[in-house]
Amino acid sequence: MAGFGGDDIAHQLKLMASFPDGQKPTGGSTMKLLNIASAFLLTSFVAVPAFAQDVDRPECIAPAQPGGGFDLTCRIAQQGLEKQFNGPMAVTFMPGGIGAVAINLFNTTRTDDPNAIVAFSSGSLLNMATGKYGEWGANDVRFLATAGTDYGAVIVKADSPYQTLGDLMAALEKDPASVVMGAGGSVGSQDWMKAAILLKSKDVDPKKMRYVAFDGGGEAIAGLLGGSIQVYFGDVGEMVSHVGTGEMRILAALSPERLPDPFADVPTAQELGYDAEWPIVRGYYMGKNVSSEAYSQWVEAFKAAYGTDEWATLVKDKGLLPLNLSGEEMDADMKKRVERMAGIAKEAGLIE
Repeated sequence: MAGFGGDDIAHQLKLMASFPDGQKPTGGSTMKLLNIASAFLLTSFVAVPAFAQDVDRPECIAPAQPGGGFDLTCRIAQQGLEKQFNGPMAVTFMPGGIGAVAINLFNTTRTDDPNAIVAFSSGSLLNMATGKYGEWGANDVRFLATAGTDYGAVIVKADSPYQTLGDLMAALEKDPASVVMGAGGSVGSQDWMKAAILLKSKDVDPKKMRYVAFDGGGEAIAGLLGGSIQVYFGDVGEMVSHVGTGEMRILAALSPERLPDPFADVPTAQELGYDAEWPIVRGYYMGKNVSSEAYSQWVEAFKAAYGTDEWATLVKDKGLLPLNLSGEEMDADMKKRVERMAGIAKEAGLIE
């Protein structure tokens, strides 16, 4: 078939039709030409399946307002994959239900969108485990790749009367309702769980705390700075852009050990005597019906980026620690995490 394109076949068939009766090619010549044409057409259908898709308009969906962890996660993809695609990656904000609106969209009208990835965190996995996304769960998305790992943080305004975690816990132990706390999620969400495990470390009933739910970390930070809440249970990574502004202070990181700069001076809850840790995975998923070609193209893009110094520097600058997982291995790992979280949620009485 080398050198024989579709235009050539069409030309030869047209030429055959133009021969006067009695001067058409012999049966052998005719059959040879028809066999070539049939082979070409068959090859065309096999080589270019109808469902083949390419990533030509990369987009990252941040399922919350700007300024929170989902925003941070999308910025990592936007900057880290810059050399992997021909065009720039767009970041689209889609607030609503801490990811509920986004997962619904990608299970209704954009299930096979080859261009879009959606940012998620351990909080999203918890929502899947506890049924907060309604009928949509871990099997209704195709997990793609990780951005890195993060940890929970206990955050106050710079002028807060709570200078240390000990100050805050003393007030909460005396009266859990005396402090207004909040985060980017409702009761039972990941951020609520951070506050709950900290209180439970001192046998304080989490149900007695005053908790305000926001739609994402960006809104919660605005609530803290605006005085609507006194303590924000967020993530260390969210604080990178606020380092040096003098607006907020981190009382403690919910990590097993101290984190590298710029948070090396932040104590952990563990070292301060509170048995509270909350590790966070940040990553991306796609619609469950996306083609294997598009999925593989994204996987290869992430794998190529993982191997660069630029990616490692970007992840560090965003306040995350490295975690490089992609493809089917990553998809299986996230689904196992959802199963484990479902078990934790049952123990906490969040689900039956």
